[in-house]
Amino acid sequence: MIRVTCAAVSLAIAVSLGSSSSLLADELPELGDAARADFSPQLEYQIGQRIFNDIRLHESSYVDDPDVTDYVNLLGGRLVAASSNPAGDFRFFVIRDNAINAFAMFGGFIGVNTGTLLTAQSESELAGVLAHEISHVTQSHLARQIAREKQSSIATMITMAVGVLAARSNSQVASAAIASAQAGSIQAQLAYSRDFEREADRVGFQTMSKAGYDVHGMGDFFGRLQQAGRLYENNAPVYMRSHPLTVERMSDMESRAQSAPYRQVADSLDFHLVRAKLRAQAGTPGEKISEFRRQLREKKTASEAATRYGLAYALLRAKDAAAAQKEIDALLALKPSSPMIAGLAAEIRAAGGDRAGALTIYRNALQRYPQSKALVYGYAEALLDGRQYQEGLRFIDSQLQLYSSDYKLYALQAKTFAALGKRLQQHRAQAESYLLLGQLAPAVEQLQYAQQAGDGNFFEQSQVDARLRELRKRQMDEEKEKKKSGS
Repeated sequence: MIRVTCAAVSLAIAVSLGSSSSLLADELPELGDAARADFSPQLEYQIGQRIFNDIRLHESSYVDDPDVTDYVNLLGGRLVAASSNPAGDFRFFVIRDNAINAFAMFGGFIGVNTGTLLTAQSESELAGVLAHEISHVTQSHLARQIAREKQSSIATMITMAVGVLAARSNSQVASAAIASAQAGSIQAQLAYSRDFEREADRVGFQTMSKAGYDVHGMGDFFGRLQQAGRLYENNAPVYMRSHPLTVERMSDMESRAQSAPYRQVADSLDFHLVRAKLRAQAGTPGEKISEFRRQLREKKTASEAATRYGLAYALLRAKDAAAAQKEIDALLALKPSSPMIAGLAAEIRAAGGDRAGALTIYRNALQRYPQSKALVYGYAEALLDGRQYQEGLRFIDSQLQLYSSDYKLYALQAKTFAALGKRLQQHRAQAESYLLLGQLAPAVEQLQYAQQAGDGNFFEQSQVDARLRELRKRQMDEEKEKKKSGS
């Protein structure tokens, strides 16, 4: 289970809070604007970013796989573009957990369990879950759910919010968080209200339709969850406990779907590839090799390309580069088109000792899929492994021009500078990586190391000095805010 633990609580409460403000009422028609007035988008994002940083730094089940992250953000981005807030800043991430669950946090951060990805029987079903969660964000449901009592401080509301988020998947952790905030009365509010759920269904349905997905997907997925809840009353899916399904909700979904024109929507290849990769990562390589081979032999597969991809990935996990190469060749003979396949083909070439061939695959693939973070990171790593350090720096610099808030690019830049023996530049780049992860103190420490490196020119040293002064001032400001808020 995802653990939004006391560490996340303490991080959240340490946010620069600003002045206290009156909280929100619970009248559905009137709360949208009020939520924005009292719980500003900037504050919501700051809280969400702090909690998200804590999850990806300390939660072992966080899926740090750029292929998977690319996919859910591409799917989520398509839905956001069709939502009531198309310019909204959303971030989608995945938690490795077989439980069926998804949850929306402050600031547009939306998590989804691997169990949900693997349980969905079509891409439209998965889109239905994400559209529902996006609607919880666009309608400010979390802020409206938490900000009810006019006597509560912002800090208390944040702690309660963390408790609610934890309850999305772990009621025991939630109880501890709630107790720490002296807010036991919110136990009854851990699940979204029926009004919020109906609103998320309605708005999510409109988003799905506008984005071009099969609107039946939402009802089909939730219908299977409802059936699972009936079969296993004492162990109902986590998602049902935080998003209560009612007969009325299911009836509304079915009614909307029946009134909508029929639309047959094919699943994308990447939907099947991501699912195959997640399956290939679970269990032992030998088990997965047998599983995928059996599926191919019995022709029990929704996508032959995805099954061969899963088999090639499992063979690579087993360090059988020759067999993996044979399988990826069979996959490429099907002429599929996906950055995931190109990335795996390059990894297999490199594992077989053909670094030049791997670099060629990466270069060609990036021409076709320039926005694939998995290919970007893979190519940078391949240049580093091949000791092509100057070319690697040029490539990373070009990517940082496009993605200036990508902590992984700065970490790769730091590794490349380290290989070149450029210590000032190494520590300076590592500082930026830490800062983007919300780790201010380690970032300051890295800049101190950069100051002491002694291998930079006057201009580089001046830049380090200026950045260090800026971050130290930020540290002082945060300390003042903590004291002001009584932390």
